[in-house]
Amino acid sequence: MSNPTYFVQECPTCGRRLQIRVEYLGRKVVCQHCQGSLIATDPATVRWNGAAGGNPLLRRADELLATVARRQRQLQ
Repeated sequence: MSNPTYFVQECPTCGRRLQIRVEYLGRKVVCQHCQGSLIATDPATVRWNGAAGGNPLLRRADELLATVARRQRQLQ
């Protein structure tokens, strides 16, 4: 019997560090703490491309930051 190999990924909902088996790479998994769902991806092999990665929370954060920047420019 072989021991399973894990990698660590942060839950995008609660921020908890999850140990995920490598067999689950590319699959949808659920955080046992908050029940948030995510796609298992090894952060060491994924390049960061901002909110274009499809995370709606990051897209919304980028929209809000852009709105604040526009308002600040208007006030100057």
